[in-house]
Amino acid sequence: MNDVTENTAVEPLPLTGERTVPGIAEENYWFRRHEVVYARLLDRCTGKIVLEAGSGEGYGANMIADVAAHVIGLDYDASAVAHVRARYPRVEMIQGNLAALPLDDTSVDVVVNFQVIEHLWDQAQFLRECLRVLRPGGELLISTPNRITFSPGRDTPLNPFHTRELDAAELTELLAEAGFRVETMTGVQHGPALTALDTKHGGSFIDAQIERALAGQPWPQELTADVAGVTADDFVLVPDDIDTSLDLVAIAVKP
Repeated sequence: MNDVTENTAVEPLPLTGERTVPGIAEENYWFRRHEVVYARLLDRCTGKIVLEAGSGEGYGANMIADVAAHVIGLDYDASAVAHVRARYPRVEMIQGNLAALPLDDTSVDVVVNFQVIEHLWDQAQFLRECLRVLRPGGELLISTPNRITFSPGRDTPLNPFHTRELDAAELTELLAEAGFRVETMTGVQHGPALTALDTKHGGSFIDAQIERALAGQPWPQELTADVAGVTADDFVLVPDDIDTSLDLVAIAVKP
């Protein structure tokens, strides 16, 4: 395996709201909330050929490269593809459409798709493509915001970059219809430290951040410090109370 993990001299990708990137204090909560899923499921990639479909900034694919035999990153955005190639040389980065994966049938052991499916117009087609490129017994590791808590009481997503958000039952149904067997369904929740920050910031640490972001003004120093101090270990993945979870995390298997 290549000893070079990343080229930190590469300019960071701009923060557009469509993806999260590391190294921005005000974005740290969302970055860590994404990072925890990589950290908890990393062992499923050990020694495997892994496709990250929708790899974004590439930090997750680079984490996977610590344990995988080979990592392929795929993204539709040309700037993201160029960024990953420059910053994360262990990742074989290709540009392509998630609705028509540019890989051969049964060519990978694991497909990783974290915080991406909610951006896709044809989610069912994407899942069928994942099934096609996976070897028998291969796994799809997938996470997505829980519609019930992310856009509560709405028919359309709050996030303008999302096309369709899912609850646990809807995600399970989509996976089954595509031909997968859902092995586990867990949810990302706040651990004790973040629960304490919920209380400190008027009941919702998330709402406190969104309020300040929408205000278009500098963040209060205390809020910035609290956000910057969040780590992946401040989140937990649990199977209980799935409908109250922040994000859904599924492991689905190709028969």
